[in-house]
Amino acid sequence: MPVLVKQQYSDFEIVLINDRSYDETEDIYSEFAEKYSFIKIVTVQESDHFYGNKKYALTLGIKAATNDCLLFTDADCLPKSNFWIQEMANHFNGETKIVLGYGPYETIANQFLNKLIRYETVITALQYFSLAKMGSPYMGVGRNLMYSKQVFLKNKGYNQYVKIMSGDDDLLINQIANSTNTEICFEEQSHMTSNPKTTFKQLVTQKRRHISTVDYYQKKHKYLLGVYAFNRFLFWGVLPFTLLYVQTPKNQIFIGSLIVFKWISEYIVVGIASHKLKEKKLLAFIPILDFVLLLFQIYIFSCNSLSKPKKWS
Repeated sequence: MPVLVKQQYSDFEIVLINDRSYDETEDIYSEFAEKYSFIKIVTVQESDHFYGNKKYALTLGIKAATNDCLLFTDADCLPKSNFWIQEMANHFNGETKIVLGYGPYETIANQFLNKLIRYETVITALQYFSLAKMGSPYMGVGRNLMYSKQVFLKNKGYNQYVKIMSGDDDLLINQIANSTNTEICFEEQSHMTSNPKTTFKQLVTQKRRHISTVDYYQKKHKYLLGVYAFNRFLFWGVLPFTLLYVQTPKNQIFIGSLIVFKWISEYIVVGIASHKLKEKKLLAFIPILDFVLLLFQIYIFSCNSLSKPKKWS
C-alpha cells in the first residue's frame, strides 16, 4: 500500500477488496482510506455459496470502481516502479481495451527451485505475449492485467465459469480478447513482482490450480499449446536417446545436428526474451531447466488427471 499510493498518475483510485479476512486487514485498509481520499474499500461478507471464490470478490470490486480502465494486482505483489499505472495505461487507448502485463518473481540467490519458477514464468510470458502479437491472445496474469469495465460487464463477467476455482485472468482473457482490442506491455517499469513459492509442495499446489483451467480454453489455443508441449516431450523423450541406438554415422550426425539446432534456437529466443523481461542468470541453466520443467509439468498434469484441485492455496 505505501508503494501503490505513490504511483505517479494524474487521476486514479485504489479499490481494496477485503475478502473475508480474519486478521488486521480491515483496520489497515481503514487507516489508509482515512488518509487518502482516492482509496475505496469493498468488504466481502461471509457466504457459503461463494466461499473461496475469488471471482465473486473481484466482481464486487469491479462494480464499485468509478473508472472504466481497470488495473489488477494481488495482495502479495509489489510494483517495480512508481510508474506502473502510467506504463500500463499508455497502451490503453483507441480500440485497445485489454493490456497484458508481466509479473516476474523475486530472485532468490543460489536456489534451483527459484530459477525453475522464473524460467517457467519467462516461457509462459513468451507464449501469451507472442500469441497476442500474432493476433490470437489467449491469457493474461491476474497480478498485472488491465481491461475495460465496460467489456467485462458486456461479457457478463465471470458467469460462464463462476464455479471454476481459478480463471479470473486467463479464462476471462480467453473469452474477451481478440486481435484488435489487446496490447502487451513488458517495459521494466510496468512489472509487478511477486514472492515465489519456496518449497516444491507449495509450487505443486499453485501450478495444479493454474493448469486446471486449460481444459476451458478455446480449441485453437489448446491445439497450439498442445503442439508446443508435444514437441518438447518428443525432443526430451525420444530424440536424444535415439543417438544410443542409431549405428549409422550419417544418421548420428543428422540427429546430433537437430539437437544442437534446438538448443541454439532456444538460447537465442529465450535469451532475447530474458533480456527484454529483465530476467537474469537463467541462460546458463536453460537445458537442465527445460528438462526439469517438462518433468514437473508432466507430474502436474498427471495429478490433475487423477483429481482436480478443490481448494485455493
